Amino acid sequence: MRALMKPTAGPGLALREVPEPTAGCGEVKIKVMRAGLCGTDLHILSWDDFAAAHVKPGQIIGHEFYGEIVELGSNVPEGDGEGQFHVGQRVSVEGHVVCGRCRNCRAGRRHMCSQTVSIGVDCDGAFADYVVVPAANVWVQPEQIDAELGAIFDPLGNAVHTAFQFPLTAEDVLVTGAGPIGIMCAAIARHAGARNVVLTDINDERLALASNIDGVVGVNTMREDVRDRFASLGMAEGFDVGLEISGAPKAMEQMIDLCTHGAHIALLGLPAQPYPIDWNTLIARMLTIKGVYGRAMFDTWYRATYLMTGSVAFREQIRSVITHRFAPEDWEDAFETARGGHAGKIILEWND
Repeated sequence: MRALMKPTAGPGLALREVPEPTAGCGEVKIKVMRAGLCGTDLHILSWDDFAAAHVKPGQIIGHEFYGEIVELGSNVPEGDGEGQFHVGQRVSVEGHVVCGRCRNCRAGRRHMCSQTVSIGVDCDGAFADYVVVPAANVWVQPEQIDAELGAIFDPLGNAVHTAFQFPLTAEDVLVTGAGPIGIMCAAIARHAGARNVVLTDINDERLALASNIDGVVGVNTMREDVRDRFASLGMAEGFDVGLEISGAPKAMEQMIDLCTHGAHIALLGLPAQPYPIDWNTLIARMLTIKGVYGRAMFDTWYRATYLMTGSVAFREQIRSVITHRFAPEDWEDAFETARGGHAGKIILEWND
C-alpha cells in the first residue's frame, strides 16, 4: 500500500509502497478515505526536538483521519450496538492510545493518562491506504458527517474540549489565534450562545476565513486595539472567557490585559519556548487559567457529534476551515502550502 513515512532520523518524508497491515487482537483495520494535515506533521517533517523524541525511522505518520472499517481483529465486539463494530462502518479515530491502568485512566480521566501513545507520532499512523488501530479508539460516525468532516474531527474535538471548559452562554468571549482550531472555537462559542465573540490574529487571510462564522468579530492586533471595539459591542470591563489557541506570548499578554476581574482562560496553544506572564495582574484580577490538552475521552466526541448533527449551518461553518485538498502523491505541495501560512485546514484525499 501507499504510505507517507519518515525514512530516516532527519528532515524529510517519503511516499513509499509498504506492506499492508493486518488487524490483531482488539484491533480494527480501516481503509483511509480522508486525512487532515496538522501542525504536528510539520514538526515531524522538519525533525525538530519533539519529532526526534517520538518518531522512529520507518514510521508512518498522520493522525487526523476518516475511513471505512474493512477488517475486525479477534476479541472485537461485533454488531450494530453501542461500542460494537462491523465491516463497512464509517469512522473517525481518537488518536491518543491510553494505558487503561494508571490512576487517571482508572478514575475515568483517560485524556490525562501519563502513558499516552499517539497514533502517527509514537506509532504508525494514517497517511496511508490502510491503518490498524485499537477498537477502543474508534468512533463510528453518523451519515451526516461525511469524509471531510470526519477527517477533521480530531481538531474539532480539541476546539470542543477547549471551548466547553467554562460556561459560554451570554458571556463575552475572546479567542486568540485564527487557525482552524481557533475558528472552530469561535464557531462553537457563537453556537453555544455567547454574547460577543472576538477572534484575534495578525494574519488577515486567516481572519478572513472566520468571516464565514456569523457574529464573530475578527481583529488584526497588529493594526487595531481590541478595546476600540468595546463600545460597539456593548462591553465596559473586559472579556468573561478567554480561549488561547495561538501559543504566542504576545497573545497571552493581550488576553490577560483584556479579561475582566474573575475571568476564566483556557490554554490550548503550545508555545515554542517559555515566556514571562504578568502575575501581578493575573492575581489582582483573580483570573483562572486552565491548561487543556487533547480531548476528554469520550465525552468530547459525544458533544462534537451532537453539535455537528444538530445543525447544518454549524457543520458548514466547520467545513469552511478546509481550504485545500491534495492527492497523496502531491504531499510535498500540501506540506509547503501548510508551511506558507496562507491556508486553513488541508486535506489529503486517500481513497473514495
